[in-house]
Amino acid sequence: MSDSADDETPMLGMDLPETAPQPPAGPYRVLARKYRPQTFAELIGQDAMVKTLGNAIARDRLAHAFLMTGVRGVGKTSTARLIAKALNCIGPDGQGGPTIDPCGVCEPCRAITEGRHIDVIEMDAASNTGVDDVREIIEAVRYAAVSARYKIYIIDEVHMLSRNAFNALLKTLEEPPPHVKFLFATTEVNKVPVTVLSRCQRFDLRRITPDMLFAHFSSILQKEGVEAEAPAIWLIANAAEGSVRDGLSILDQAIAHADLDGGGKISADQVRVMLGLSDRTAIAQLMATILDGDAGGAIDLARAQYALGIEPVAMVRGLMDLTHAITLAKVSRHDDPALAAADRERIGDWAQKLGFAPLNRLWQLLLKGHDEVLRANNPLEHLEMLLLRVIYAASMPDPGELAKLLEKGGVPTMPMVAPAAPATPDDAAAASPVEAPVAETPPSALTIAQIHQLLESSGNHQLARQVYDDLKLVELEPGLLVYAPVPALDSDFARRLGEALLNQTGSRWQVRASEGDARPSLGQVRQAKLDDNDARIRELPVVKAALAAFPEARLVEDDDSRHRSNP
Repeated sequence: MSDSADDETPMLGMDLPETAPQPPAGPYRVLARKYRPQTFAELIGQDAMVKTLGNAIARDRLAHAFLMTGVRGVGKTSTARLIAKALNCIGPDGQGGPTIDPCGVCEPCRAITEGRHIDVIEMDAASNTGVDDVREIIEAVRYAAVSARYKIYIIDEVHMLSRNAFNALLKTLEEPPPHVKFLFATTEVNKVPVTVLSRCQRFDLRRITPDMLFAHFSSILQKEGVEAEAPAIWLIANAAEGSVRDGLSILDQAIAHADLDGGGKISADQVRVMLGLSDRTAIAQLMATILDGDAGGAIDLARAQYALGIEPVAMVRGLMDLTHAITLAKVSRHDDPALAAADRERIGDWAQKLGFAPLNRLWQLLLKGHDEVLRANNPLEHLEMLLLRVIYAASMPDPGELAKLLEKGGVPTMPMVAPAAPATPDDAAAASPVEAPVAETPPSALTIAQIHQLLESSGNHQLARQVYDDLKLVELEPGLLVYAPVPALDSDFARRLGEALLNQTGSRWQVRASEGDARPSLGQVRQAKLDDNDARIRELPVVKAALAAFPEARLVEDDDSRHRSNP
């Protein structure tokens, strides 16, 4: 065997590759960490705080403790680290002082960025809540910084410290050594004692607007070499709810979710499916069936969306978002760049047709139903009942609106089907005026309860009270009202009632008194119900026992129930 270096005969099993192996790629870093701001210029949406800090540094008026508060993901901890770099930066030449624009290349800047600086101590208050943890800080602040200008303590989620821990920190926090700075971050500033807040310079970090998030995410996608539809980026920006970190997490997921067969481009439909958002077209169709009063069609659409994997609470949120968009469009304040042209046109059309009152009722019904569906054991059933409630309740105009509609001969603002009113005078007389339906009814088919409500809504309270207490119907037909003569109704009552009905309905009514079989007045019907309820209550064993034990006791009507019962 030759030892010559020129021997080119390869040894068995020792064949060398023609090219050197590539070093293994480093572990993937999520976008939220990769694009964490390294300078104040990269910190978006917090211009007021940056200006304040810059002026404080320039004037050498640095506080000894700073408190950053705000919602999750707006940059509280990142801001604390930037402040630490700004205070300890020495510049590329090693001669610099505190600056609002840290160089990022000096040893203190690099060490703080990498989390290895010995004089910048980060502590998570969520896992170090006790007074012993704070006592270690109190003991350590007496010693000067090892290599930095300031020894800095960054305490994240500071509101998690115990009461004793806060109390132990108070004296040191108020009069720390000149070489020590405290930087606190919290999402729940209301849980921080006032005694601590008064010793800190507080910065409220603002939510990041969707416009800023859109621009930020677009820039990151460009750096990552990933294409995305503009509506998809808007959906992610809106879903982030003002949090940069949440938005970057969603963006990371969207990049992974993008269809590789389509070149890895992020589409709005893919983002909507990924986030579990209801399809806008399906929600618009569901809203259309609600406004048309198509109960069966609304339930069928809801079940179809549920079969596709859309959660019922997501459908309710979609309806709420659409109702909110329609309402804003009425005041020309709706501008959602994620909407297609067809959706904008549809919202604008509804905004012209629907009034504020029905939109407000629709919003209130959906808002209440949202919590019910969210907590329900069977969300689909609750959603179906909510849709029926919305269809049959949101269309009911208030008495004032009903009077105007009857006078103009119009229709309710929201053309939805409402429960039918009692068809006969007997049914009308038996119904409580409070429970009487106020659905759209032609003047020729008014009930006595609706007549009473018309009079109340028009401000004719005296006449309304007479109709409620004393009017006993003999006959009620289209354009004809016959009542039994009673002393409480004077000879001028028929004329006044006829004129009031003419003003409210636009149709002439013949009103007269006549003998005949008369039905009880609305007030008598209500009193009969109360008497019947009283008798039933007295038959209850517990009530019988109470009355036997206290013979002088009596049943009284609750003030609230009396108020609800009286018109």
